[in-house]
Amino acid sequence: MAKKQKLKIIPLGGMNEIGKNLTVFEFGDEIVILDCGMTFPDEEMLGVDLVIPDMSYLVSNKDKIKAVLLTHGHEDHIGGLPYFLRSMSNVPIYGTRMTIGLVERKLKEHGILSVAKLNCINAGDTIKLGNYFKAEFIRVNHSIADSVGIALFTPVGTVVHTGDFKIDPTPIDGKMFDLSRLGALGDAGVLALMSDSTNVERQGYTMSERTVGQRFDEIFAAHPYERIIVATFASNVHRVQQIINAAIKTRRKVAISGRSMLNVIDVAIENGYMKIPEGLIINIDDISKYKNSQLVIITTGSQGEPMSALTRMAFSDHRKVEITKGDLVVISASPIPGNEKTISKVINELFKKGAEVIYKALAEVHVSGHACQEELKLILGLVRPKYFIPSHGEYRHLATHAKLAEAMGVQEKNIFIISIGDVLEINKESAKVTGTVPSGNILIDGYGVGDVGNVVLRDRKHLSEDGIIIVVFSLNGKTGKIVAGPEVVSRGFVYVKEADAIIESIKKVSIAAAEEAIRKNKKPGVDWPAVKNAVKNALSEHLHEVTKRRPMILPIIMDEGK
Repeated sequence: MAKKQKLKIIPLGGMNEIGKNLTVFEFGDEIVILDCGMTFPDEEMLGVDLVIPDMSYLVSNKDKIKAVLLTHGHEDHIGGLPYFLRSMSNVPIYGTRMTIGLVERKLKEHGILSVAKLNCINAGDTIKLGNYFKAEFIRVNHSIADSVGIALFTPVGTVVHTGDFKIDPTPIDGKMFDLSRLGALGDAGVLALMSDSTNVERQGYTMSERTVGQRFDEIFAAHPYERIIVATFASNVHRVQQIINAAIKTRRKVAISGRSMLNVIDVAIENGYMKIPEGLIINIDDISKYKNSQLVIITTGSQGEPMSALTRMAFSDHRKVEITKGDLVVISASPIPGNEKTISKVINELFKKGAEVIYKALAEVHVSGHACQEELKLILGLVRPKYFIPSHGEYRHLATHAKLAEAMGVQEKNIFIISIGDVLEINKESAKVTGTVPSGNILIDGYGVGDVGNVVLRDRKHLSEDGIIIVVFSLNGKTGKIVAGPEVVSRGFVYVKEADAIIESIKKVSIAAAEEAIRKNKKPGVDWPAVKNAVKNALSEHLHEVTKRRPMILPIIMDEGK
């Protein structure tokens, strides 16, 4: 009976975008969730702090949810968990030790660690989830330690999700991607493969993380007298370990700057993913006690984030570190698409302060954590799925990965490029998108979750582009006569003290529009909405004619006839 049913695969994030990964697997009355991430706002989301998937489908089906499975500890895979747990705190969460360690820190900050059911697993473990699902965790290589892919065993067949990965033949921890297990699963038969598409446009293979360590050794040896500051992703503990190794070889002390960097290093040390000699790490407050030749500072800010430690250093806003002539700054990361301008500004400021800056455009000080084409082909060749669902990428990435799969022998009719909210129903006989569920973005602004929507964003954009005009006056509600004002307040449109002519014209147009609306009213008293709309419309037309701008107009009309 179960074999005639279909497995539903429903992405609520991570398709046609990079970030906020969340995929729902549903069979019968049971649901298993893979990852629960967030993303950062784009330039159109003014004032928004972060973005999570719309989880309303999960909230309405929370009694069906058996588990959340986490592939690794990056924010785009775990950052949505605090918001998920506000509605579904009884759901067990499974991840490797590093991943769970980072989740614990995050939930503690949100004050909800006590309600979470966190479970540590190891690569190679298999767990039973409800009546229909079993999950096996498969070791992969990525830019964060303890990353796994998932083989999900269901009544209709096995689904393999790679998670984020690359194939590193010389990983820092010595634990290579478990390709033999993928081959065994392929031999047994795989219904569907979901695979990371981030680097599908790049030919060849992704370089090993170990090559960056060799480059650090060369850079440190070539700069024996300079203070060295290295910016990298906080989560890349293997990269941080290699920086520390280079510091040990050149007899330097290491200071850490950036709260996220400190948190990740603490978790990595606690769980045995980093080895740091006692006395090597010094407090950032003590760097003045050492010569430049004795210091390495590892910091956050490799993407030029406005509040990050490196940005504050570059703009002389850091309380502990001042960039000086002769400093060497190594930016060990590639700009995430959209961050090019911000990191460019930081690099320019560092050069202005006299620092030497080494970044990816000048030297190979970064390698990606995502697979290139030849690695993706290898996964397709090992798994040999009936159906293929490219994942974790913008549409162009998914489309390119689909073509790659077709070249590797997957039939075109069996390849599905799906969007968030799509319901793909699949079994051994067929697969088809049969509908959609509620999906999209939930915007987090301060403590507000979802209270900033399209209307608010539209208003913020309007205000940022054209400013606001507030017109305040009083009417006698009985006689319809203007008894006070109007007073005009301008913000982001014109400076009132230097725009007398425009302000006077605003007052005249407002009075004329209000009086005209009152005259047209056939009913007793004042039609307050009609007066406000008349003032707003008249001012909008007038200001566009005079300035070719359309500021937001907010008429405030008070009744003085009560």
